[in-house]
Amino acid sequence: MTVLTSVASVRWLEARVVRYGKEHKEATRRRIIETAGRRLKRDGIDGSGVATLMADAGLTNGAFYAHFASKEDLVATAVSEQLRGQREWLASFPPGRDGVEQMVRAYLSPEHRDNPEEGCPSAALLDEIGRCADPAKESYTGGVLAVIDDIAARLAPQDPPSARVKTLGVYALMAGTLQLARALADRELSGAVLEQGIRNALMVLDAPPER
Repeated sequence: MTVLTSVASVRWLEARVVRYGKEHKEATRRRIIETAGRRLKRDGIDGSGVATLMADAGLTNGAFYAHFASKEDLVATAVSEQLRGQREWLASFPPGRDGVEQMVRAYLSPEHRDNPEEGCPSAALLDEIGRCADPAKESYTGGVLAVIDDIAARLAPQDPPSARVKTLGVYALMAGTLQLARALADRELSGAVLEQGIRNALMVLDAPPER
């Protein structure tokens, strides 16, 4: 093997190592974000310390700052990712108003009520996000408005902005209904709240525009 060949081999190996290191770090970061999103929705922001969030990802506390500047940074990132996932969930429903009704019924279901870690970040975290610093609020605002605009585009495909405020109202109604249903110890009453929430949401959706 010549000297030039040896140098080329070393550089090739170094490039492989660098690429692997970058890909591995990115995969680890994604794992932290995904597991943190579920934990935050289940136990809340205040109830989820860095040690717990890292343990969920199979990592130690010491690895945290290689990926995030602070817990607030992770919260903002995880919330944004959860809302992106909600947009993907919405895209799984048929187009138009019928798809929105199916979404409302799935959202206000006992299954969603009983599995917060797999569900809507708004219903799980809205009260705590309201007390977070600006970066988390800004991340949430951008993410939730993207969700709202996706729904509005189904309701008013020719003029989505005209349905934005109505859609925000329906989204808030659903999130609040789900929060109340989760807080009630009486499962029968909780189920009745969900059913009424569906009727209320559909009533707002079908209300004629104000003049």
